[in-house]
This record gives sequence, C-alpha cells and structure tokens, in this order.
Amino acid sequence: MGAGKVFLITGATGIAAATARLAVNRGDIAFTVAQEDAAEFTGDLREEKTAQAALNAVLHQHGRLDGLFNVAGISGRRFGDGPAHVCTLEGWEAVMASNVRTLFLMSRAVLRHWMESGARGAIVNMSSVSALSPQADHFATHAYAASKGAINSLTFAMAAYYAPHGIRINALAPGLVATPMSARAQSDQRIQEFIREKQPLSGGMLGAVDVASAALFLLSDDARHITGQVLAVDGGWSVTG
Repeated sequence: MGAGKVFLITGATGIAAATARLAVNRGDIAFTVAQEDAAEFTGDLREEKTAQAALNAVLHQHGRLDGLFNVAGISGRRFGDGPAHVCTLEGWEAVMASNVRTLFLMSRAVLRHWMESGARGAIVNMSSVSALSPQADHFATHAYAASKGAINSLTFAMAAYYAPHGIRINALAPGLVATPMSARAQSDQRIQEFIREKQPLSGGMLGAVDVASAALFLLSDDARHITGQVLAVDGGWSVTG
C-alpha cells in the first residue's frame, strides 16, 4: 500500500472506520460516506442522488477514485428480521434496502464513472459468513443472510462483466466482528462462549481491523490478479462444527 490511492468507503463506524484509519496510516486517502455525521459526506444511501453526490464529492476533492469499499448496512433485527416464518415484511424490506440497494446504487455510480473515463479500479463488497455458513441457534436472521447471498451473486456477476475492462470486484465474508452492530452478541455470555469455539483462530470475536486489513489487500495492487472471489475472514467459523 502507501501508493496514495483514493478509496471511497461507505460507513462511518466499525469496519468502515477501521478501514479508513488503516488506509490513511498506510499513505492512502479514505473518503467516508454514511448516514451518520461522523463522515466526510452524509446522506441517505438508499437514494440514487446520494450515491452520485458522494462520488462527485470524491472527484471534486481528490480528482479520481481508485477503489470502493461497500460496508454500510444493518442487521435488521430491530425491524423484525428473524427466522423466515416470523420475519416481518418491514424487516425484510429494511434489510434489503439498506444492504443490497445501497451497495448497488453506489457501485453503479462508480462503475459508470470508470467506464466513461476508461479508468481502472477495484470494488470490495461486504458480505457475511451468514450467507455461506449459517448458524441456526444464535444468528437466525434470514433477511440478513439473504441480503448477503444477493451481494455474493452480484459480486460474481459484476466481476465477470467488468474484468475485460480492468475492473476488479470481490467480497469479504467476515465472521462475528466486535462492532456497534454486534452489541447484542457482545453482551450475551452464551454467544461469547459459543464464538470462542466457533472462531478458534480468533479465540472469540474478530476485531474490525482484521477485516479492514483484508479489505485493503483486495483494493490494493497486490490483489491485481484477484476478482470474483468471496474471501472468508472468519477466524475458522466456516470450517468448525
């Protein structure tokens, strides 16, 4: 790293914040966009105009964009997400809008810019181990899992289409990470005991910086031959019983 690349990161806390800090420490530029105030640009990421306005702000301030990290999203539990037979329509629609719609709109704006300008770049999308290795006892939020599965499929499809144009698109599938989104799990002793066994390499929950490091690798030139992949950063979750 350290090449002065310009990255746009959706989100202002947790993994997004950790990635922005790490990028800056490595000599890159991180422009954050979120629906909270702790960002360089704020707005409703579910709206088309927000995605274009965020991109315009980056280009106005830095002149180019080298990579996009789509992090912003929600768990949906407070809206009624859960097992399919009890998941509310509000929960389903809130999760799909916040996790999939936002990612699509931001990616579309960036891809249009790169295609029109002939620039190359990289996109990293935030998936989840829930889409690849579901866990029924403690993490039965089916709208969330479905949204992350949709993100994986979109990642594959976009990667195939844009590879001839020199644009790389990958996804990250983290295990349970200590962020504001996982506050419920962090306060539940049963889940903490479960995670110590489920993620043995981490001995518990992952740190946000663990995922941030993987994101910056996929955005960097070190990953220039990698596209269409979903990289599990899960402390062993997906290979344990």
